[in-house]
Amino acid sequence: MKKSGAEILWECLVREGVETVFGYPGGAIMPTYDAMLNYPIHHVLVRHEQGAAHMADGYARASGRVGVAIATSGPGATNLVTGLA
Repeated sequence: MKKSGAEILWECLVREGVETVFGYPGGAIMPTYDAMLNYPIHHVLVRHEQGAAHMADGYARASGRVGVAIATSGPGATNLVTGLA
């Protein structure tokens, strides 16, 4: 059976030990969110994509684990940039 890109993404993150993801859903990333329900990953819903990036950074610094932020394309992805800089 073929896997979707979303399933491959989540399997890779689980394999890397990711347990928590920070994000804000939007149109283009909804298939990824739908697939996430089948994996043991905790999602923290944020109010703004920029917050997701800062939370992922803080989580990584405080825990020593990988910090992951997800957002939809376009303005959602652009809003992640400040936290990534």
